[in-house]
Amino acid sequence: MNRTLVLLVIGVSFFCLKSSYGQTNQNGQFLQQIGALDSIYSKTLKEYRKIYVQLPATYDPNKNEKFPVVFVLDGEVFLPTVNDVQNYYSGGFTPEMVIVGISNDINRMRDLTTSKVTEMFGRPFEQENGAAVNFSKFLEAELIPFVENKYPVTSFRTLIGHSYGGLFTLYSLVNHPELFSNYIAIDPSLDWDNQKLLKEAKDKLANNNYQDKSLFMSLNGQLNMQDPKITIDNVMQDTSDFTLFPRSNISFSELVAQNKQNGLALEWKFYPKDIHGTIPFPSLMDGLISVFKWYQMENTDKFNSPETSKEELSEIIRYRANKLKKYFNYSVPPYPEDLLNMLGYMSLDMEQPEKSKMFFECGIEFYPNSPSSYNSMADYYERNGDNATAINFVTKAFEMSGDSYYKDRIEVLKNK
Repeated sequence: MNRTLVLLVIGVSFFCLKSSYGQTNQNGQFLQQIGALDSIYSKTLKEYRKIYVQLPATYDPNKNEKFPVVFVLDGEVFLPTVNDVQNYYSGGFTPEMVIVGISNDINRMRDLTTSKVTEMFGRPFEQENGAAVNFSKFLEAELIPFVENKYPVTSFRTLIGHSYGGLFTLYSLVNHPELFSNYIAIDPSLDWDNQKLLKEAKDKLANNNYQDKSLFMSLNGQLNMQDPKITIDNVMQDTSDFTLFPRSNISFSELVAQNKQNGLALEWKFYPKDIHGTIPFPSLMDGLISVFKWYQMENTDKFNSPETSKEELSEIIRYRANKLKKYFNYSVPPYPEDLLNMLGYMSLDMEQPEKSKMFFECGIEFYPNSPSSYNSMADYYERNGDNATAINFVTKAFEMSGDSYYKDRIEVLKNK
């Protein structure tokens, strides 16, 4: 019995960690190479924009499979960290996803700031700024269609931004909630233009529909660089310009919390030991886990227990399938094919044939184009002495794949 439970843990762990190798670096000079460079000419911005695209480790061009997509602002900086988070957490905590890093190394302030300012800190400010409306048009009308036409992605999108990128992320949430399902705003610069976006958000958050959408916000611990007595407990009582940044952040999170009727799921997190430059690292991990909290597997103890009935396990599988469809807005297999197969074989070894059959049937239902699912069902029938039915399933696997392994197996079964 203990061996069986250990096998399940090993199997689940293998699935969650097998994506940690990323896209292969063919010349072998580096341990890891992240993000394939691509570019698009934007008629809106009147310039070429670079993007970096990282496909899931499980991606197989021969399979007609698509994945949710994450758009990462300042992608040339943050895409490797997002990829690292995915390497550790995808499968059990987050879905396998395509990661698109958008380069903002040129015209960053112009594109990510949300309104025009001509002075800052009492002095004239001449750097180009306030063109977020154009950058948003570029995302909606050009980049998203480009990515959807070229890469294996679905319409389930997540947007991640830090600092001015966090400001733009919240601008998108407030003004274009239909574009993304998840928003991760890391230490957003909501103090921009005397909190203009915060003021504009009041009516939008009260009236927009954010059902099944998620927001993660974070705040760094450097609340006032000149006064160490300012803490998270008293910062909202301060009225100086030195605390406008954290006060704006907290006020936005409070505004979201006050409008729970709009359906937006919020997690706000304070990082007392981090500063503005270090907070992206923990925020990317916590943020992705947070916005996909609903994706995480439930009732794993039930699968580990041989006492759980076939009916209860089937109900758990159906519940998860329905839950994922509700959030993604399209059907998604509730569990990886390898895991369903493994559970089926474990049940066979534990002499629970009906439970085994149920797992193999789920494999065929959720992965109807996979020869291995049919081959697994053949194993079930062969183990139970029904070689004729086993041949039918192996024949299906052979017809789908043309693999000589299945052809040879058919002959072996015929000669039994």
